[in-house]
Amino acid sequence: MIANSIGTPFEAPKIEKAFRDLIKKNDLPPVVFHSLRHSSITYKLKLSGGDIKSVQGDSGHAQAKMVTDQYSHVLDENRKVNAQLIEDAIYQKESAEIHPKTEAKTIESDDNET
Repeated sequence: MIANSIGTPFEAPKIEKAFRDLIKKNDLPPVVFHSLRHSSITYKLKLSGGDIKSVQGDSGHAQAKMVTDQYSHVLDENRKVNAQLIEDAIYQKESAEIHPKTEAKTIESDDNET
């Protein structure tokens, strides 16, 4: 919901028009307003390392299953990344370390050294 300056909600057509105008003015690819919600949830899943419960709460979904059903492609991608991190750490292809804040595994590649 988006409110105007006196606190009453804007009607959907006004929001959609303002969004289309914003896209046109900034020469952005055409998308529907609801796609912003999908993008937000996708990025929250990626940045949280797949923390389904917190993303569920932020998105307002009633059940975690709704998040996993709709966004399983993001979770599958995270699993592939995690599998590669484990393989790299085990075979010491790259130096692996635990990120102190999130405890998420990160990799420092030797390819960036000059």
